[in-house]
Amino acid sequence: MESNGLEDKDVGPEVQISFPESVTSRIEELMGGTEQFDSEEFDAVSYINRVFPTEQSLAGVDSAAARCEMRLAGVEADIRRLVRDQAQQRQDGHDALLQAQQCIADLALQVTDINKKAGRSESMVREITAEIKQLDRAKSNLTAAITALNHYHMLCGAAASLRAMASQRQYSALLPPLQAVMQVLEHFERYRDIRSLSALRDDVTALRHSLAAQILADFKEAFTAGKASTVSAKTLSEACGVVDALEPKVKRELLTWFTTMQLQEYEHLFSAEQECAWLTHIERRYAWLKRHLLAFEDGAGNVFPRSWRLSERITTHFCEVTKTQLTALLAARRSELDVKLLLYAIQKTYAFELLLHKRFQDDGAALPDGAELHVDPQAVFDADAKDPGTMGGAARPGGPWVGIIGACFEPYLSIYISSLDSNLASLMDRFIQDARAPAAPAGRAGEAGAVLASCADLFLFYKKCLVQCAHLTTGEPMLELAGVFQKYLRSYAGAVLRAALPRAAAATTALTLVANLQTLATNQPATTQRYSAAEISRVTSVITTAEYCLETTVHLQQKLKEKVVPRLAERIDLTPEQELFHALIGDCIAALVAELEAACEPALQAMARAPWMHVQTVGDQSTYVTQVIMHFKNTVPTLRDNLASSRKYFTQFCIRFANSFIPKFIQNIYKCKPISTAGAEQLLLDTHMLKTALLDLPSIGSEVKRPAPATYTKVVIKLMTKAEMILKLVMAPLEGAGGGEAFVAQFVQLLQDATLQDFHKVLDMKGARLGKAQLCALDALFKQAARSDGN
Repeated sequence: MESNGLEDKDVGPEVQISFPESVTSRIEELMGGTEQFDSEEFDAVSYINRVFPTEQSLAGVDSAAARCEMRLAGVEADIRRLVRDQAQQRQDGHDALLQAQQCIADLALQVTDINKKAGRSESMVREITAEIKQLDRAKSNLTAAITALNHYHMLCGAAASLRAMASQRQYSALLPPLQAVMQVLEHFERYRDIRSLSALRDDVTALRHSLAAQILADFKEAFTAGKASTVSAKTLSEACGVVDALEPKVKRELLTWFTTMQLQEYEHLFSAEQECAWLTHIERRYAWLKRHLLAFEDGAGNVFPRSWRLSERITTHFCEVTKTQLTALLAARRSELDVKLLLYAIQKTYAFELLLHKRFQDDGAALPDGAELHVDPQAVFDADAKDPGTMGGAARPGGPWVGIIGACFEPYLSIYISSLDSNLASLMDRFIQDARAPAAPAGRAGEAGAVLASCADLFLFYKKCLVQCAHLTTGEPMLELAGVFQKYLRSYAGAVLRAALPRAAAATTALTLVANLQTLATNQPATTQRYSAAEISRVTSVITTAEYCLETTVHLQQKLKEKVVPRLAERIDLTPEQELFHALIGDCIAALVAELEAACEPALQAMARAPWMHVQTVGDQSTYVTQVIMHFKNTVPTLRDNLASSRKYFTQFCIRFANSFIPKFIQNIYKCKPISTAGAEQLLLDTHMLKTALLDLPSIGSEVKRPAPATYTKVVIKLMTKAEMILKLVMAPLEGAGGGEAFVAQFVQLLQDATLQDFHKVLDMKGARLGKAQLCALDALFKQAARSDGN
């Protein structure tokens, strides 16, 4: 039988037949591929049905079976070959393992043999080097003994030599052997118990003491005897090198005496009994030091090494003496001190300290001839004040000089703070007078709702005070300044901003409450004094000004904490003043809410007095709704424009108005009794129109329509939905299918938070004529339904 041009042949079990690639691909195409036979989900029946789909295709069954048998024979041949290969590999692995174990055993024998040989070699080397170590130790001991004898011999000779050179003041020649002797003595510290060395050490110590006393005497003779002195400047300069080689206390003693001697004239000229010692002549003190340093560096300063920094030491001692003298003077003559004199002294001292800072931060720089000691601190104070965007200025220069003298003025800065208090009191009086001026006419461009000018003036003054005081101190006076700031922030909030209101906001709120009570008691419309357009603008100006004060006070507190030392920062707290401005804003918003409510009140009263029982048909929105919307359009756009820079407070106004106005509207709905079904439908229409107007309230009258804030929308929908539900209940039948029980169930479902009093109000609106027994039965049903709904 032929299949694809090939004859069937008998294939032995070990014979493999290789077909051409084209034939193999055709076979796989017919058989659906070979990999499918390896699948666990292979189904022989489905495969046969797919290969032989028709009766005509059965003609190739024999050829297909032959192909399968050839494929099976090939697979069996592969399996037998792989089994034989695996058996051979197992034997090869076993042989390799035995060979590796034998190699390891041989290696272990070799390592053991090497260790034995190494041990024998080490013992041999130890025996050879034992005598060498003894010889090396002997050599080291001999070298140390010879060195010690040499040092001892040098000490014996150097002591006499040093004494001779010291007596002849040969300080230049004396210095090298003195340094060598000092090093040798350090070498002999381990031999302190040897008597001869101890005696020699005492001799050298006595020599050093006598040498220190002699050098100090030479300096005193040179700088006190004047021209009669026999000690030359060269000798003194060489003696300075010897002083560096002696104990540090010798140098300290010499420098203390010298700096004290240099300032003897100064202490006499500016002693407490001298008139020039007072603060009015404080510049003379600093001019004296400048002249003295110039003279010193041109003359005696050349004697001392540059590393001793004599000019800086003299200046430091000068500052200490000056601070001590000024402290005593200020305590004794405090009654003569005023703020003008105090600031003058502080400014001159601060300028002098800045000059010292610049002079000595450059190592060894000399004071320039003709340099002025005057630096205007006021220019420094005002430098940072030029930037209105920051509170305070740069930090004081670093270094030890700034404040080294000026610290003595800090206990008296309360005089300066008192002066600032007086200036702020005068400034506040002017602000109060401006606040009491009549309100400006409305309609001026750029004025409605603007921040009051007095606010900017106040914080500009605060800023200058903070900059100046921060340059004077970072200690306790800064707390006093913070207290003054707090005092006048409270004064500004109460005496200026509240005085600027057409009527006190708190009083307005109270009057509104009284008016509402009067209306409830007499059922007569309450008369409420309305704001003019100019007064509304003044209220919005107070809101924007209080907001500016609130934000700036937060920044002011932060800057005050930055300017004081860290341990005092926690004692600065302007939170009460911030809360004061926040409360003022709340009162102003309450006043604006009351104003708009007062405008809408006549329309609500007209709604309550309308004959709703006689309404037969439903028409357009009622007149009172039109009036309310008209008041919205007349008032809200003005408030929105005036509070454009304080958008969050305009939103707060809208929310507070909705929370106040809608409950009043609901209360007036309850007054509409009795009411017909058509009247209830008309009221429901009016409520829907009013709800639409309220949702549009934040952007009413604006060309640009913005979506209302989500919080405001949520409040309006929640409260107005309650009004709609009340009217739907009024239209619901009380009798009929289900009777009162169905009505109560509907009432509880629509007004879940309603009370029994609300239930009675709805019944009154319906005009239901109920007997006492019927009313009690409905009340019982309501209470039962309310309890079930609560559970």
